[in-house]
Amino acid sequence: MPLTTTGDLVTRAAAARSAVAAFNVITLEHIEAVIAGAESVNAPVVLQVSENAVKFRYGRLHPLARAAVTAAERATVPVALHLDHVKSDALLRQAPDAGFGSVMYDAAGLPYAENLAATRAAADWAHAQGLWIEAELGQIGGKDGRPPLDAHAPGARTDPDQARAFVADSGVDALAVAIGTSHAMTTRTAAIDRTLLKRLSAALDVPLVLHGSSGLPDPELAAAVAGGITKVNVGTALNIAMTGAIREYLAAHPEAVDSRSYLTVGREAMTRTVASIIQALGPAPAASS
Repeated sequence: MPLTTTGDLVTRAAAARSAVAAFNVITLEHIEAVIAGAESVNAPVVLQVSENAVKFRYGRLHPLARAAVTAAERATVPVALHLDHVKSDALLRQAPDAGFGSVMYDAAGLPYAENLAATRAAADWAHAQGLWIEAELGQIGGKDGRPPLDAHAPGARTDPDQARAFVADSGVDALAVAIGTSHAMTTRTAAIDRTLLKRLSAALDVPLVLHGSSGLPDPELAAAVAGGITKVNVGTALNIAMTGAIREYLAAHPEAVDSRSYLTVGREAMTRTVASIIQALGPAPAASS
């Protein structure tokens, strides 16, 4: 079916008081697994390509993006394409031509005033191109090899009053909030700050996004959605599934040399993970609606 947009999927999820799952992809196998997993549970899904993934692909956005668009157009469920954690303005400006309908502009590591100024400029440009834009306030941590922030460290949580002002002044369409998760977690031991999420949901009139969701067990994922999160980002969980399945396969088949043999089991493991996470989020609008 035709490529849809993240904004459309998030709007539908918000109306249904549910959430759409957004998975970061690195290889064609990731793309295929995300779509197959979403199709298996008849749910819409977002394919995300991060700036780090682009760096891995020799700094070239279009090859992976073109593969994602082609796969999405042949999917039986709605699929959107989102450019994630963009810090480079040069990369941001490639988004429309590459097929992206949305971007997450990441200036969260800057002091507040600088974050606001950079995000406002990015939002103005993105809206002029018809792009839906997400930003981040508060430090979710764990990105680019950095350790997660201590729960009581300055900036480790998103302040509701500051968030309200940031959204109004920046003009973004959605906000990623720091409520206890961390990027790149390999264990599902994190817990969300439910009281803070309730305050943020009451304070803001834009959709809330949760990054670092791989570290949450199923009950916490469900609680995040119940508390007002409408877009749930997942990346590391796919890499754990793929790497673990391939490692197990090669240990059992040391003679294997055909990459298709172990990439198949890696892709199947990611497909199961995608389906499981989508289901953990609770009921979502039917993919065909």
